[in-house]
Amino acid sequence: MLRITITLFFICCGAVSSNGLLAQEKLASEHEHPVPESELWLTYSGSGGAGQGKHVVLIAAEQEYRCEQAMPMLAKMLSTHHGFDCTVLFSMNENGEVDPTLEAPFKDKTQHHSIPGLKYIADADCVIWLSRFMQLPDDQMNHFHDYFDSGKPLIALRTANHGFYGGKQYVVNGKAVSLREMLGGTFMGHHGGWHRESTRGSVVPKHKTHPILIGVTDIWGTSDVYRCHKDMDSFPDDCTALVMGQPLINLEQDAPANDKKEPLPVAWTKTWTGNNGLPSKIFHFTMGSAEDFQNEGVRRLTANAVYWGLDLEEQIKPDSSVKIIGDYKPLKPGFNYEKLGVKPRKPNFYK
Repeated sequence: MLRITITLFFICCGAVSSNGLLAQEKLASEHEHPVPESELWLTYSGSGGAGQGKHVVLIAAEQEYRCEQAMPMLAKMLSTHHGFDCTVLFSMNENGEVDPTLEAPFKDKTQHHSIPGLKYIADADCVIWLSRFMQLPDDQMNHFHDYFDSGKPLIALRTANHGFYGGKQYVVNGKAVSLREMLGGTFMGHHGGWHRESTRGSVVPKHKTHPILIGVTDIWGTSDVYRCHKDMDSFPDDCTALVMGQPLINLEQDAPANDKKEPLPVAWTKTWTGNNGLPSKIFHFTMGSAEDFQNEGVRRLTANAVYWGLDLEEQIKPDSSVKIIGDYKPLKPGFNYEKLGVKPRKPNFYK
């Protein structure tokens, strides 16, 4: 009798477990993503977790650092491991292709870019933004400006601090506002050797308990250190430096430091208040190439920043998964597109 009872208990438990899994799968399949599917962008539905019910839009719009590979990888990570609904928007050509080869309009001032789907950032809970010298039409710039006024968090990576070229200006209280003022710094030159000196990040000791730094033990990437301020004395008072970047003598992770170059801030936070009087949390991280995101510390900083921006700090765990899902082999940065294998592709190629 006892043996029969135990057997029935395990059979029932198995049925409950199986039904539970089926229920989860059903909920996932019935979950409605806040953005409709399209051939012009990518959507990833959250699978449950701390981010459930929150929507993160990732913008991939630059020509050098292979963000068209990095942003979908991040979206998969944030949706699968953390439960966020994610949408990836791209800079695209007139053929509906993700096109990093569309140059910045330095030589041809008539060169314009387009990021389809930008209207969806209006209802996003958080935006991760990486663009470079985009000359966008006024209606698309308006979507950016409205988000800057929204009071919602903004995570600006690498070239975002020179993300636009011309186009409609962002005006607050009748005054034009630069990305330098809004983000707390802008690209002023390559402090590290461009494409030849990598970056080792170190946590600023007095801010080591900041939520964005939880569980971060190693920060390294092949992108060089940007100089975003004239010197350390000019680092803005309204910014909090979290990570200093030390240029290394080459592109190897274990390379010695270039002792002729001092470390400079590469990650900081600040608050921005736009036209609506609503404070937005800003995290600016001047690393963020696709190769940089092969590093766990770079991924964890970015994931933690999403939680921090959304006031979910208590949900940040030092051992939460930031594991890359699937095959991630980013192409090298640069502008020699044919040699590097960079060419226009449909968004679904990056899914």
